[in-house]
Amino acid sequence: MHKSPHHGLSVEFAEHKPYNQGDEFRHIDWKVYGKTERFYIRQYAGETNLRAYLLLDISHSMDFRYHADWSKLRYGIHLAAALIHLLHRQRDAFGLITFDEEIQTRYPARSTAHHQQLLYGELEKLLASESERSDHPRRSASADVFHQLADSIEKRSMVIVLSDLFENVNEQSELISGLKHLRKNRHEVLLLNLLEHQSERLFDFPDGPVRFEDMETGAEVEVSPAQLRAVYRERMEEHLGRLRSACSEYSIDLEEVDTRQPFEKTLLSWLVKRKRIR
Repeated sequence: MHKSPHHGLSVEFAEHKPYNQGDEFRHIDWKVYGKTERFYIRQYAGETNLRAYLLLDISHSMDFRYHADWSKLRYGIHLAAALIHLLHRQRDAFGLITFDEEIQTRYPARSTAHHQQLLYGELEKLLASESERSDHPRRSASADVFHQLADSIEKRSMVIVLSDLFENVNEQSELISGLKHLRKNRHEVLLLNLLEHQSERLFDFPDGPVRFEDMETGAEVEVSPAQLRAVYRERMEEHLGRLRSACSEYSIDLEEVDTRQPFEKTLLSWLVKRKRIR
């Protein structure tokens, strides 16, 4: 459960503060006055309801899997469902947004059981259609979506992004700009970067000739992984390094998720980390 950064009047005592002219007499702690002969006001920390939006990337690069049992999309769907469950249990409002080149579905942030089932239904439809997504490949345009949402989400919210963040290399600066825009509008941004580490970070493929197909454009190229592995890893680390640096600069919580790991283990380690840093 999260606490409000604001002090209010609830059941949980937080601290005392000296009485100032204009403070209400009814909040004076008379026991403290009896000991110190000074007036102090009791302050309380109030729990607050959170508004959270889950942004799920459904572009075709999310369909990829090689070593893992689940595609990045299937992994992200399960993570989203688990987060919705947790948010509902702590009485917070939660919304769901799916996107590729543009926003495909958008559900507002609400906290009801009916809304929870509605979002589960949307995630179920995505799972059911996973095997039929080969037609009409859709590219990712995360930066455009982030800019659009930064301006359209009116109240300060938590924005949880579930994506592989694969954009054109030349557009990474735009991706970072979109994340910065969300932070500038005072939204808390949590970034779950979904990758199959063994293949997508380490380039662990057979050393003979391998034909690769771009899942978002259909372009094909045949290469020998052994000849490219060192360069690929270097370029991938540069890409991730720039992302880590930007997230650190703009106070964005970045979690690099390996889709070969059980998703409940990923979720638990992330929640433990967040509890530790708060």
